[in-house]
Amino acid sequence: MIHLTRDLTKTPSRFSLIIGVGTVIGLVLAALIFWRRPGWFDFADPAKALTLRQAAATEWAPVIGAPVPDFTLTAARTEKSMSLSDLRGHPVVLNFWATWCGPCRVEMPAFQAAYHANQQQNLSVLAINYSEHSQMVLDFGDELGLTFPLLLDPDGRVQELFRIRGYPSTMFIAPDGTLAAAHIGLLTEGQLAENLRKILP
Repeated sequence: MIHLTRDLTKTPSRFSLIIGVGTVIGLVLAALIFWRRPGWFDFADPAKALTLRQAAATEWAPVIGAPVPDFTLTAARTEKSMSLSDLRGHPVVLNFWATWCGPCRVEMPAFQAAYHANQQQNLSVLAINYSEHSQMVLDFGDELGLTFPLLLDPDGRVQELFRIRGYPSTMFIAPDGTLAAAHIGLLTEGQLAENLRKILP
């Protein structure tokens, strides 16, 4: 009876020891993996941190104040190529949209009105459509009386460049080529006016 009691007393101690040692080993391994992950704790090495920031900068993301990368797309109406760099010095609105997008249809007249009202300020509005047939794009534009360029992005290259994940999405680009504002979803007339003030002279 005494022997049995002694064994039961020792058994939990062994388990506790095993669990304790296993926990310590696990924590040590996790710390080593955590420490070796690129970009983590790199504030201790300024040169390495700078290299990581430079690498990240090679892939543009929509960051307010960042220079917007150039692109070239074909206009559905004229079938001519247009480059964003051709509009440097002008305030530019990039609107990513689709013909099947209800909110896109709702906000397009506001873009047309803003485009017409701000011609003296050289406002450019570029509506970028992903993967739809040019005739569908033209029919949509004619139905709503849109006179600004409707650009075709058949392979989604520009959409991916700007990290577009939903429609409508709108970018407001200052004359110096930097991103002044970005909006995801339907823009009200008030929101459009507020963001235009950020880029108009």
